[in-house]
Amino acid sequence: MAQDSPKNSAAEIPVTSNGEVDDSHEHGFNRDLKRSLPAGLGLSETQITSHGFDSTKEGVVEAGAFQGSSAPPLPSVMSPSRVAASQLAQQESDVIVPAGGQRAQTKSGPVVLADEIKNPAMEKLELVRKWSLNTYKCTRQIISEKLGRGSRTVDLELEAQIDILRDNKKKYENILRLAQTLSNQLFQMVHTQRQLGDAFADLSLKSLELHEEFGYNADTQKLLAKNGETLLGAINFFIASVNTLVNKTIEDTLMTVKQYESARIEYDAYRTDLEELNLGPRDANTLPKIEQSQHLFQAHKEKYDKMRNDVSIKLKFLEENKVKVLHNQLVLFHNAIAAYFAGNQKQLEQTLKQFHIKLKTPGVDAPSWLEEQ
Repeated sequence: MAQDSPKNSAAEIPVTSNGEVDDSHEHGFNRDLKRSLPAGLGLSETQITSHGFDSTKEGVVEAGAFQGSSAPPLPSVMSPSRVAASQLAQQESDVIVPAGGQRAQTKSGPVVLADEIKNPAMEKLELVRKWSLNTYKCTRQIISEKLGRGSRTVDLELEAQIDILRDNKKKYENILRLAQTLSNQLFQMVHTQRQLGDAFADLSLKSLELHEEFGYNADTQKLLAKNGETLLGAINFFIASVNTLVNKTIEDTLMTVKQYESARIEYDAYRTDLEELNLGPRDANTLPKIEQSQHLFQAHKEKYDKMRNDVSIKLKFLEENKVKVLHNQLVLFHNAIAAYFAGNQKQLEQTLKQFHIKLKTPGVDAPSWLEEQ
């Protein structure tokens, strides 16, 4: 029995009876191959042939012997098509590779300019430079004024008010120290009178022959201690009000005065600088400096005018507040001292009620926050 030689099914070309090529096997092969290919690759991008002899065409898929549509196809080797190659070439054309071999940014990406990036170190250096220049100008102006070489801007009326305020502050501080000394001494005296009254009361109980004498002295010392506590409350209220006036209200105004004086020094420093530039030659190099100096001078002039206006307003309100506060406190101090040394207990108590002063009961702790609620 003759054995049939093995034949490659890809080379078999079935022919019909009329001499035309039968395409039914080729269509079945293509259908099976499409099932075995990945989902991302379509047959439209590859050219599939069943004979596998034409090597000049792109996208040729070479397959093993065709066993029929039911058997899975053998692993195939696929060449890239012309469309895929053109896409890869287009993507690589967007990437610029410099001579050093490092990949640069793509054409389609955003372009960042190095000049637009702000350097924090450069900003701090610029601030330090401006501060140093301003400090140098102000120091030169202060030295020139002390040596009598430089000129300074003086507001005679405002300067007179500032001098009066500083002088009054020193005098009020002296009154405040004396009032605190009087309060400490009165506290010691009241404390001593209270202890002396307790001692007299104890002896009044133990000495029957001197019971009345010790009793009178005990009552007198206790009354003096009580009146002394009332006077002490009035003096402490006077001290607190004057302390607020001197160390808060007047001090706040003097802080504004210091800011005004600093603004005046800067104004005079930049004014002197501008005057020196105007006296020099005017050429292409000096004109930009003169314009910049004129701009800085105008800015410091506006600051100086603003601070001068603020000081004038604060001095006016301070004078009104000072008169009102000191009027009430001086009336309180006079009436309390007069009533105490006159022995008028009712007038002394009435003075404290007039100024809404509440005295603390000796030996009683302050109420807790829960009791205050």
